[in-house]
Amino acid sequence: MKFFSLFTQELAIDLGTANTLIIQDGKIVVDEPSIVAIDRKTGQTIAVGHKAMQMHEKTHESIKTVRPLKDGVIADFTAAENMIKGMIQMIGKRRRLFSHLKMVICIPSGITEVEKRAVFESADHVDSKETYLIYEPLAAALGIGLDVEEPVGNMVIDIGGGTTEIAVIALSGIVCDQSIRIAGDEFTSDIMTYMRHQHNILIGERTAEKIKIEVGSALTELDNPPDDIAVNGRDLMTGIPKQITVNYSEIAGCLDKSISKVEDAVLKALEATPPELAADIYKTGIYLTGGGALLRGLDKRIAQRTRLTVHVADDPLRAVVRGTGIALKNTDRFSFLIDRKNV
Repeated sequence: MKFFSLFTQELAIDLGTANTLIIQDGKIVVDEPSIVAIDRKTGQTIAVGHKAMQMHEKTHESIKTVRPLKDGVIADFTAAENMIKGMIQMIGKRRRLFSHLKMVICIPSGITEVEKRAVFESADHVDSKETYLIYEPLAAALGIGLDVEEPVGNMVIDIGGGTTEIAVIALSGIVCDQSIRIAGDEFTSDIMTYMRHQHNILIGERTAEKIKIEVGSALTELDNPPDDIAVNGRDLMTGIPKQITVNYSEIAGCLDKSISKVEDAVLKALEATPPELAADIYKTGIYLTGGGALLRGLDKRIAQRTRLTVHVADDPLRAVVRGTGIALKNTDRFSFLIDRKNV
């Protein structure tokens, strides 16, 4: 068996709207933005990941940048395949030695059958011989060390780039879930809209993302507030570049509506939870994972609304990919993995 394992390449992939992470042999070997740069004339991929992100919103007419995933699912097949190929190549030249590629890819829990097939087809096009899918909340629960096989209810909220996945997990399955398409990208969009309406300044996606990371907040009052940030953009009145200063309180105000929608989805999931599992959740609390979990004060805000304890995962950005890596090592053991045969 060990001899044959030399010819197998096993990859766990968190194919995210904002970032794609790949684990091989228990180590994260790729952590790149989910974006590709394409030559408009030839249709060839020029750059993938960080290199493509540096070009984003700075291209001329011969180059376009594409984010192949929208709301957690593949929106552009060709770009997605090229991105996956490019990221697998980043692992190194060892790829040629392998004849058998085995992959576990995580997907949103609210995905349709058609969208599942799209993921399988993209995996086929990168020559995957064995492909499994795992739902993001299950992967996140595994990644933060929860025992998903026990008859104990755990609630996981995974706030990614395109979707927020809320699930109550017990006995290796999702008992009830809510998947909403309001997450990191929507927060970024809210910041861009706010800047345009409130300050008459036009900013790009990358600047809005920077604002979200540096002064983003879910509460208008924080115990340890971040410093104000200088923002450069184009004045909509004069068309001339200008700089303004923004603070965390006004960003909290502009994100309020979107965060309220996330809270409503959490309450909906709690309403649909069977009473015995609800009793478990009262004891164990709620677990926050994904990039959105890093938003200042979000755990406090959800705790105030639900009156439950909210735990933020140690490394929320990598919880899903770590869980996908655990699932990869135990594909025979976990019944919740979806493969070609049962789709």
